[in-house]
Amino acid sequence: MYEDFNNSDIYNNNEDSGNSVFIPEGPQKPKKKRGGMAKKAALITAAALLFGTVSGGTMVGINMVADYYNRQQNPARTELTTAPAETEAAADGSDGGSQTVSSTRVSAVLDVSDIVEKAMPSVVAINNKMLLQSNNWFFGPQQYEATGAGSGIIIGQNDTELLIVTNNHVVENSEDLQVVFIDNQAVEAKIKGTDVENDLAVVAVPLENIPADTMSQISIATMGDSDSLKVGQGVIAIGNALGYGQSVTVGYISALDREVRTSDDNITRNLLQTDAAINPGNSGGALLNMKGEVIGINSAKYSDTDVEGMGYAIPITAVQDIINDLMNTKTRTEVDQSKQGYLGIQGLTIDETYSSTFGMPQGVYVYEIIEGGAASKTDLQAKDIITKFDGSSVRTMEDLQQMLTYYEGGDTVTLTVQRLENGQYVEHEISITLDYKPAEDAAQN
Repeated sequence: MYEDFNNSDIYNNNEDSGNSVFIPEGPQKPKKKRGGMAKKAALITAAALLFGTVSGGTMVGINMVADYYNRQQNPARTELTTAPAETEAAADGSDGGSQTVSSTRVSAVLDVSDIVEKAMPSVVAINNKMLLQSNNWFFGPQQYEATGAGSGIIIGQNDTELLIVTNNHVVENSEDLQVVFIDNQAVEAKIKGTDVENDLAVVAVPLENIPADTMSQISIATMGDSDSLKVGQGVIAIGNALGYGQSVTVGYISALDREVRTSDDNITRNLLQTDAAINPGNSGGALLNMKGEVIGINSAKYSDTDVEGMGYAIPITAVQDIINDLMNTKTRTEVDQSKQGYLGIQGLTIDETYSSTFGMPQGVYVYEIIEGGAASKTDLQAKDIITKFDGSSVRTMEDLQQMLTYYEGGDTVTLTVQRLENGQYVEHEISITLDYKPAEDAAQN
């Protein structure tokens, strides 16, 4: 719906209301034929668990499931560190000694209880209460609450917060987040940063809200080196399977660098494949090597009655820098409307349909820059596509509007944009100091 350009910071052009429809510029992208592997890829589902809904009718509740799967600055910088790469001997279960063995060795690990005992305190359950919307053919647009369950890994802390990495799909659309520690103590958490492309998120729990007894029982996970993995090495998966609490499964690395496209967000990623059971609720949990180091973040499973033992995890080494960046973004705490930041642009959502039709990145297309606004004082240009706001992904106008509620006028943020240059989109980072939202827009996002 069109909005008044003079009264809105950003502008959504998803529906035609009598004005001419703007078609963005971009390189034409030929449509791909779907079949074969495309059909298989669509069966890969994120391993988060949706518990149920509170809605106005049974039909809305039924459609909710389908719609769901389709749709503080820190005083010091916190870093996610990775343990040194395993030697070949240690990686395959040997004692690392100097003895030379000419024949092929086969070892089976029957008892992983010591590894699990040390690693379990660093894995948490995450409960997410979310507000979703469906467009039901009978009831029309409906909003309803749903609760979901996932897992997370404690990866560090700063002066005021405990930091936990999980999957983006575990925390998206969140209205209320709770982290449950090993002693079953539940504490409210806030999203710190998200990366949609890599399905990653970091959430923060204020240290002052964690009881001393709980702090004495939890630990920070040790990161391993996923680049040194070999097919056939043993792994352990820990997570909040089915929302019942932490459980353990054991298996092997089945494949490395497996190209996988999940059905819920239609994004292709290169993941680790394992036959350790990855069940709903395991999303965001730890995939460990036999030294108890995190070498993957459990993410998805192959969903088919004819298939068993095909679970997937994000390789930790490949995303270490992204996690470090997310750990150091501003924790999402909504500020008073009178102090909220203001960009001064008009834009529209480039959704999956626009993206596939015109070969454009998904994000917020800058339709026009308002004269005198914050954006007009930077290198941001009309026709740029905003894909990240201060390090966190934005895919829609709603995402961008929501992000602005966490920042005050005067805050300086970095916009990541895609700009069309010589027929190709090139990424740029633009620093921008936000204005205060004008008084007449105080009631608008």
